[in-house]
Amino acid sequence: MGIELVIFIAAILFGIFLYWAESKSNGIYRFFNKVLNSKELQMSANNPKGFVYKQPFLPRLIFVVSILLVAALIVEFLTPISIFASYYGVSAFSSFTIGTLIGTYLANFVIKTTEVVEEKSDSIGDMVDDAVEKGKDFIEDLKPKENKIVEEVKEEIKSEADVEKQSARDRLKDKGLM
Repeated sequence: MGIELVIFIAAILFGIFLYWAESKSNGIYRFFNKVLNSKELQMSANNPKGFVYKQPFLPRLIFVVSILLVAALIVEFLTPISIFASYYGVSAFSSFTIGTLIGTYLANFVIKTTEVVEEKSDSIGDMVDDAVEKGKDFIEDLKPKENKIVEEVKEEIKSEADVEKQSARDRLKDKGLM
């Protein structure tokens, strides 16, 4: 179990490296595209698509499995290591394949996130500054309104107190009851 975990993590790193290298330059894919396709079917010069870069799941899976299968067969025949002769070899091969696919998708996520952050970095700073200013304005709007309301209530209380300064005897006299 320990060696399979190491193989799986190494495969994820290999998938990240494979995706990153192909995102920088897709020369090998272009070469095979020119060799295998006619002029009408060849990809355009500004198309960044590669074997795993900007590919859907199925072509990516086929490429990864075929490359790893060829590499495993080369190791099988050139060295005394027998990959497909035991369960452990097949398990390691499948772990490496799945890890490589996960690594390509992880690299895709990281690259896209980096692009979005680079595009939005200035606007994010502006958005934060705007939010801070709006927050300050909102707090300032709240404070004076509360003070004005408190002052109005105090003035009303003072005016009512001025009206009630007459004694009860004086009020009865004013009404003519006394």
